[in-house]
Amino acid sequence: MFARPSAAALNHLLAQNSWALTRLARFAGKTARFDIAPFSFAYTILADGSLRGADADNSADAVCVIAPSLLPRLALHDEKASADIRTGGDAALLAEIFSLSRSLRWDATKDLSRLTGDTLAEHIAQTVQGARQQLHDAAANLPKAAAAYCTEEHPLLARPQDVAAFNLQVAKLRDDLTCLEQRLNPLSAARGSTRDTHRDK
Repeated sequence: MFARPSAAALNHLLAQNSWALTRLARFAGKTARFDIAPFSFAYTILADGSLRGADADNSADAVCVIAPSLLPRLALHDEKASADIRTGGDAALLAEIFSLSRSLRWDATKDLSRLTGDTLAEHIAQTVQGARQQLHDAAANLPKAAAAYCTEEHPLLARPQDVAAFNLQVAKLRDDLTCLEQRLNPLSAARGSTRDTHRDK
């Protein structure tokens, strides 16, 4: 259902990055399938490097299984997210797919200018880029902010320096108790000796 529209969009992106067509042409005739639950998308590479929607039910030369939760991270070009994609099949084709996914760039300004003119298109593109950078920064800082909230604002977790200080206090208390015990032992022994003397009398 979605293979043809998505293939058209991908071909448009490839046309804007014409060098990518040459690289994909080396894999002409091969099919790659992307499983993103509950959907599957399959594309066959043509002789010129462009893509044609294929039947996702047929066997594919390369398969990528992508959890829906990874999509926001992949959109932000999170390198670690790629490691969580399950893959199978043609290793060379998979390597090319991942390489292109990191390198392809959509010229949004050029497409917008056909509708709005160059000046407005440039303004919109800059606004979107700024918003995208803010989203990227927010996603990158979210783990730090969550950790700070849990340890400072709403202390569910102990800070490492607090744990270290507590361990030092425990060790000091243990040492002090040991010293106190060593000082009390002679006194206890002397008191016991005095009691024995009184009993003898």
